[in-house]
Amino acid sequence: MKNADHLLEIKNLNIEFKTHEGLVKAVDDVSFNIPKGKTIGVVGESGSGKSVTALSVMGLIPSPPGEITKGQILFKGQDLLKASEKEMLAVRGNQISMIFQEPMTSLNPVFTVGEQIAEVLRLHHGLNRKQALDRAVELLHEVGIPNPKTRIASYPHEMSGGQKQRVMIAMAIGCSPDLLIADEPTTALDVTIQKQVIELMQKLQEEYKMSLLFITHDLGVVADIADHVVVMYRGRIVEQNNVGEIFKNPQHAYTKGLLACRPRLDRRPQRLPTVEDFLEENEVDLREQARPALPREEEPLLKVSNLKKYFTVRSSFWSRSKQYVKAVDDVSFDLYKGRTLGLVGESGCGKTTLGRCLLRLIEPNEGQIIYEGRDIVKLDRAEMLKMRRKMQIIFQDPFASLNPRMTIASALLEPMKIHGLGGSRDQRWERARDLLIKVGLQEKHLKRYPHEFSGGQRQRICIARALAVEPEFIVCDESVSALDVSVQAQVLNLLLDLQDEYQLSYVFISHDLSVVKYISNEVMVMNKGVIVEAADADKIYTSPQHPYTRDLLSAIPKGL
Repeated sequence: MKNADHLLEIKNLNIEFKTHEGLVKAVDDVSFNIPKGKTIGVVGESGSGKSVTALSVMGLIPSPPGEITKGQILFKGQDLLKASEKEMLAVRGNQISMIFQEPMTSLNPVFTVGEQIAEVLRLHHGLNRKQALDRAVELLHEVGIPNPKTRIASYPHEMSGGQKQRVMIAMAIGCSPDLLIADEPTTALDVTIQKQVIELMQKLQEEYKMSLLFITHDLGVVADIADHVVVMYRGRIVEQNNVGEIFKNPQHAYTKGLLACRPRLDRRPQRLPTVEDFLEENEVDLREQARPALPREEEPLLKVSNLKKYFTVRSSFWSRSKQYVKAVDDVSFDLYKGRTLGLVGESGCGKTTLGRCLLRLIEPNEGQIIYEGRDIVKLDRAEMLKMRRKMQIIFQDPFASLNPRMTIASALLEPMKIHGLGGSRDQRWERARDLLIKVGLQEKHLKRYPHEFSGGQRQRICIARALAVEPEFIVCDESVSALDVSVQAQVLNLLLDLQDEYQLSYVFISHDLSVVKYISNEVMVMNKGVIVEAADADKIYTSPQHPYTRDLLSAIPKGL
């Protein structure tokens, strides 16, 4: 391809960061091109250098501690690394725009979304306030926000995750950029919202004739949107090719690992392979193998009957009339010992509320939760405290669920002390050490704090904490949704190993149907507080009965 066809050329880029432990080379001799009107997907795990590369294009590498030590970034022939800040201001947000990974932290909470979109238009196009707001309404309409004339007055917290991401897209395309950089724009979104965002970006790309740099850790998403794929590992490009060849004939062990470790709908190995298996050239068995599950006992471990949880959303000042959100609406199901019940649905369907009701972290309005023959809804505070030893939860965000002021040892020892486990502090410490080793960490990690660990390591610590009180039943609430695919595979394998060893029972909550199918024996599909379908895990995927289930399945990226 001729250089004239390249909108952006990155040549031999090196970026280093100064840390207390010395220099870290975040980007190491990276070179690739972005043709006009094409989509380049950059794939890799957290820490591979994807986002740092994108930030360097925007001139947003913080200095110090970051420094670009070598290379060129040619945009329409101009080396952006040699451009002044004034020249970059004319490029940034105008000719090159960026959609950041987390829209809530990218949008200013004290300004309406209309004002934030209008600000970009006033800065780069010189529009007055009315013209800019009128254009903001048009942009919100283009990205599919309903009632855009009224929604421009909304604040970010009043919008869903998918809508906030659409606002970010509207802001990014406002100046008709030549290049749009999308940094993990679909991470942690529901599959249906993810599909909508991808289709929207494809539509806008064609309409505005722009190039797209799409960054993600999920090769399945890349299959739906990219023309060419760049695979990064530890700051270097290990492979790049057109999207078809990457999927049909990957060359590098790391690429093969990324493709293999994501759960698929067409096969279910007993263990998910990890990237390390491929890098270390371990023997990997990808054949379909049914996981042996404990047979159903006569009586379920957990029996939920007609459970309801309603939230009041509005109360009239002059009367007693109220409106309710039916978060959990007459839900019934059984869970048997040593088995996993998957609970799947979009954000807002009531999954998390249901999971927390099961442990009475949220008090239900009506219904029964029978655990080993006892209705826990009727237990008093002291009885419920004893019951909590048997029933634990692993939350979605491991960082938010760990106290940043407590060492890992304190986090593990505290529940043991509360429930009177271990005869002495030394015995509890020994158990804490054994638990960390069990989840793949080391004894030296006991004295560290949560911020010193990666996301995957923090999730392992949360699993160890849940196991500290020797539970029989665990609610896993989106416990792998924001993890890299390889770390996700490790955590899923760990959960299954622990289930086999301790005969644990799980309610596994997720919006990711591929993950739910892999780990579950039975699956329930939830929509607007109601269970719309429940069946054996394989049957619900091969023969879905409800239209909502079929819609969820059709939204899964084709690369999976």
